Amino acid sequence: MDNKEKIASQILKLEEKYKGSGQDLSSYLDGLLYEKYLTYWDYIHLDTLLSLQIPRTHFPDEEIFIMYHQITELYFKLILHEQKQIVDDKSQDVDFFIEKANRINSYFKVLISSFSIMINGMDREQFLKYRMALLPASGFQSAQYRMIELYAAPLENLVHKTKREQYSSENSIEELYEEIYWKNGATDKDTGEKTLTLKQFEYRYTPRLIRIANQVKDNTIYHKYLALPKKSQENKELISALKALDINANVNWPLMHMGSAYKYLAKDKEAIDATGGTNWKQYLPPSFQKVVFFPYLYTKEELNNWGKEWIDHIFNPEKSK
Repeated sequence: MDNKEKIASQILKLEEKYKGSGQDLSSYLDGLLYEKYLTYWDYIHLDTLLSLQIPRTHFPDEEIFIMYHQITELYFKLILHEQKQIVDDKSQDVDFFIEKANRINSYFKVLISSFSIMINGMDREQFLKYRMALLPASGFQSAQYRMIELYAAPLENLVHKTKREQYSSENSIEELYEEIYWKNGATDKDTGEKTLTLKQFEYRYTPRLIRIANQVKDNTIYHKYLALPKKSQENKELISALKALDINANVNWPLMHMGSAYKYLAKDKEAIDATGGTNWKQYLPPSFQKVVFFPYLYTKEELNNWGKEWIDHIFNPEKSK
């Protein structure tokens, strides 16, 4: 087929594509003729993107803090993009499942490896000053991360560990959501009073999170795995990818935050409160929360020791030897 024949064939296909739109192909070709050439900066809205860093203080390192969190949220969006494809897939194709899980892990690996920017890339004295202008905002308020958890596992797996045995899939979404583990991290353990950080977050996002939880009820990534044929469930590459996702999301990622918190907020054996008033020493350690997306994949011993060896390795190296 020469070039003229190829163009003629493409025109016929375009006519077929647009014939149901109410406009003939000529109108669309006119639009193409008059349209400006696309540029890189217009396509990714570069000028807008670079204008979104608006520090609240004059400390230079605050801009690093803002940009890193914005980058993090973009990676969360990439993770959600892959999760939604797994949840929406009807094919039960194990290769598709593995590919998407591996992509999610690749995004988490970038996030985890890049967190040294937060741990080592800012001046501590600057941080302790400009953080006071951010109250009560907190990374705790990342709704996208809560969405990642909801797409990954049923809500009963996310109930706080002290109450997890009291709840099951028989409970309503609303009941389970009230007992979700992360709420404890922003609640005064003595009075039971919620921090302003948590109150703001619930007011803004609870309806949306409840809606998502209902949409994926019995259809989370965990459910999609259990619905696979037995042979596919036993696929070693898939099991490895899901376990890696569990470790990345529920152990390594929180540990990175712990490393940052210890550097900036721990001083003279007294912990400084996080900007949102969250009890980070109780909230961040994986071994304290024992959040596991896919408990079916682990032995009882592995679940009992969840996160402990990583905590020892990072914070008690002598004990882990």
